[in-house]
Amino acid sequence: MIHRSWHVLGAGAIGSLFASALHKSGVPVTLLRRPESEQSRTQAIRIDENTHSGEVHLPVSYNNDFEPIDHVLICTKAYDVRSALGEIAHRLNENSCILVLVNGMGVMDELSTDFPNLLFALGTTTEGVYRLGDGHFCHAGRGITRLGMEGLVQPPPWFSDWSRTERSCVWEPDIDETLWQKLAINCAINPLSALSRCNNGMLLETAALASQIDAVCQEISLVSRAAGYIQTATDIHRKVASVIASTANNRSSMLVDVLAGRRSENEYISGYFLKIAANYNIPTPHNKALFEGISLLDKQTKT
Repeated sequence: MIHRSWHVLGAGAIGSLFASALHKSGVPVTLLRRPESEQSRTQAIRIDENTHSGEVHLPVSYNNDFEPIDHVLICTKAYDVRSALGEIAHRLNENSCILVLVNGMGVMDELSTDFPNLLFALGTTTEGVYRLGDGHFCHAGRGITRLGMEGLVQPPPWFSDWSRTERSCVWEPDIDETLWQKLAINCAINPLSALSRCNNGMLLETAALASQIDAVCQEISLVSRAAGYIQTATDIHRKVASVIASTANNRSSMLVDVLAGRRSENEYISGYFLKIAANYNIPTPHNKALFEGISLLDKQTKT
C-alpha cells in the first residue's frame, strides 16, 4: 500500500504531466498555488497525447496553508525556485524530500545556502509537452526522466512512486553529469535559436548558424573536459546534432519565452556555463556573445 503523497509546485506543462502520471498510478497528488481569492480547491488537468485525451481532477493546497509536506516536486522556472520554496518552507522539515526538476543549473547553489537542513533530489527530462490552454496540455513526444541525489547510487524508497508511472523514469547514480550534459546541449541550442527566431532544425540547415553551433560546441567541449565531464566533452557535437535533428520542428523553451515577452532562464543556462568556464580561466567568446544577446532581450521583458 502506498503511504506517500506528493505535492507539485509549478503546475505548468512538465509539472502537470507528472502530476497526472503520479495520480494515475495511484499516488495521492496535490497541486500547490499561491493564495488567491475565490479559487477552487480542485483543479482539472487535461493531457492530450496522440489521438487520446485524459483528464484528472486534483486537490489544490495554497502555499500559506499549514499541513506538512512530505514530498514535493518543483517545476517552476529556475529563477522562481528560491522564492517559491521559501513560500512553503514552513510546511517542510528535515525529513521532507524536495525534487527539483527545472532547466539549467545553479539553483542548488542558492537552495543549499538558504535551506541547509532540507533534503534535495534533482532531475531532468526529455519529455515533450506544451500548453494549449488553462490546465490543458499536449504531450508531443515521449522521453526519459532521470532522477538522482548526489552520492546516492541506489534509489530511495520514494522513487518507486515514479518508476510505476506510465512515464519512463530511471534512477541516475551520477545525476551531476546528466544535468551538465543537458545544460551543455541547452547552451548550444537555446540562445542561438532564440536570437535567430528559428525552429531547432534551422540551426544546422543554415550554414552560418551551423558554423556558430560548431564554435559554441568547441568551447563547451573544452570547459566540460576541464570540469571533469569527459563524456560531454567527447560527445557534445554529436549530442547537439542528434537533438536538433529529433526536434527539428520544435521551438526551444528560450525562444518560446522570448517570443512571449517573458524572462528567459539564461542566467541558469549560459550564465552558469560561463561561471564554470571562468573558474578554469577558459575563454568562451561565442557562448558569452549568446548570453549577452539574450540578457539584452531579458531586460526588455514584461515579466
